[in-house]
Amino acid sequence: DGLEVLVDLNGAGRKSCPLCPEEKFKACYSHKLRRHLQNLHWKVYVEFEGQRMCICHLPCRNLKPSHSGDQASGRHVAHYHCVVCSVTIARKTDIISHLKRHVNKGETEASYSGTPSGQAYEIMKELGTNVQLLPNHTTPQKSDTYFNPKMKTNRQLVFCSLAVLAEERNPLECLDAFGATGIMGLQWAKHLRNAVKVTITDISDTCIKMIKENCELNQIRVDGGSRGSRVPRGPDGAGSEVEGAPVATVEVVKMDANVTMHLWPFDYIHMDPFGTAVNYLDAAFRNVRNLGIISVTSTDTSSLYSKTPNVTLRHYGCHIVRTEYYKELAARMVLATVARAAARCNKGIEVLLAVALEHFVLVVVRVLRGPTQADESAKKLRKLVHCQWCEERVFLKLGNMVDGEFNTLPCNCHGSLPGRTAVQLGPLWSGPLFNTGFLRRMLSAAVQHSMDDIQTLIKNLICESDCTTLKALVHGPAALTNQVECGVVIKTLQSGAESGPAEPSGKRKTGEESGNVLKKIKTDGSLAHPPFYYSIHRHSIRGMNMPKLNKFLQYLTEAGFRVSRTHFDPTGVRTDATLEQFKSVLTKYSVPTYTTATQTSVSFDEQNGPAGLISTPQSSDCTDIENKPTNSSLCGRAYTRIK
Repeated sequence: DGLEVLVDLNGAGRKSCPLCPEEKFKACYSHKLRRHLQNLHWKVYVEFEGQRMCICHLPCRNLKPSHSGDQASGRHVAHYHCVVCSVTIARKTDIISHLKRHVNKGETEASYSGTPSGQAYEIMKELGTNVQLLPNHTTPQKSDTYFNPKMKTNRQLVFCSLAVLAEERNPLECLDAFGATGIMGLQWAKHLRNAVKVTITDISDTCIKMIKENCELNQIRVDGGSRGSRVPRGPDGAGSEVEGAPVATVEVVKMDANVTMHLWPFDYIHMDPFGTAVNYLDAAFRNVRNLGIISVTSTDTSSLYSKTPNVTLRHYGCHIVRTEYYKELAARMVLATVARAAARCNKGIEVLLAVALEHFVLVVVRVLRGPTQADESAKKLRKLVHCQWCEERVFLKLGNMVDGEFNTLPCNCHGSLPGRTAVQLGPLWSGPLFNTGFLRRMLSAAVQHSMDDIQTLIKNLICESDCTTLKALVHGPAALTNQVECGVVIKTLQSGAESGPAEPSGKRKTGEESGNVLKKIKTDGSLAHPPFYYSIHRHSIRGMNMPKLNKFLQYLTEAGFRVSRTHFDPTGVRTDATLEQFKSVLTKYSVPTYTTATQTSVSFDEQNGPAGLISTPQSSDCTDIENKPTNSSLCGRAYTRIK
């Protein structure tokens, strides 16, 4: 019906199809056009949330090459336009599956609105924040803006880390270095209000215009111009001359991210460029305040996951190969690059969080000023010796090697196999990847702001940080106790039995107490989670049935090893056991596939026929079965089926 209204079939004259190019379907009269619309477009529609998507033959997608490989002489591919994210999909089954994924993620709130310029915008809502999106928002080459719905987890993790820092210092100056649509900075301002002073910067005129429009859409006041001429804020965080103040105030700056970070200091900096962030690390560490936080999101997964080693060497200065623990290898490689950039500015880092998922690698670090802290961080950059045969790995110790790298590996592959089996990877970050106290406060922030999507992930990170399979996580109205992170007393969630009198949040420990804290951190280095993990499927034994993963974790714990699951790999096991010990426990509790199975045979009575079914142990050789029934066709069929 909507197509017929669009075409105006009741009018006179020839009319063209609105969903087909002129060379595919020429203009014709109403009766022929109506038949064309019903048979080609209307018959194959897909319905979703009361809206019907008809198939489109316009040149919205790239040309499909011809058999000769010439794209110019190819043909356009028929496709559907998703009403949620505007992506174009060719197959009907694929668009149905695509819409189901939107439903599972709760991403069904999408509508279209027109602008005075006539360009259609899509309005999407995430975490209570509305943003206008161009139809091709997932391809920045076509729309000059970028918004990826798959990065929702990344944005929520960054928000929780900012909320934790906002508890330590107030007001907090934070920077979203690559605004694009401004979704991340708008979420900060809308939920944290006057606890943060948000600055969003971008170099594109289109992005700046869209960020300001999104601010108006969310009733957020735009503080334009330079930072020096900023309008003074009232006690509620808005300009004092505005009556009926908006919910928050955001400063929008059209400037390169490097220039912005060189000019003004910030307490929190988040960088999420389209690709690698190595070009912006020096500027970020130059002006960040002491004990501030820098979060870096890298989406160049081809170089991080060792698909393009030449690009990896060029951007990160690391030699890597494809391993079973490639995601953690990518996170440690990014942290090594961040630590080197901080050391060049006489600063050290403390890793608070490192997450590597399918689409991105996110690292969150706290900045520690001083050459001593820089030296301590630089000492954690080490080479990794990796066995390409059994995938055993170990970090090299500081200093020159005397006996060679073969003697450092616990495995004996170099002695039993010809040729070189070990390679040196890195340099990589060899320190811990998580801070348990910080993760607990992130969980509290996620619960406070109703972020149900990442609560399970943060709980798994807490267990992985402590290297345990069972952890009592307390959230909600729980007692707060003091925990020291780099000389700063912060509040963390603990059980009621361990709670005590809490000191003011963010109080800096000085003098002898601060020195004792650093000594405690050094002595408790053995309590950090072990590096890397083993995949239970990668090291499974052929012909053996492995135990369930949770059972296997219990067996490793009973054997005296620290063990936990890891978010890097659903089949991975993080443990301090060596590969040989890991395999020995796996072999001990694995069951042979054939020898323990039971075989069902038929007991045959010569006079009365088959008497019943009995179970006998199956022999290792299936042909060595005595008393093969030969006088009855029924028993012969049963025997054949058993064999």
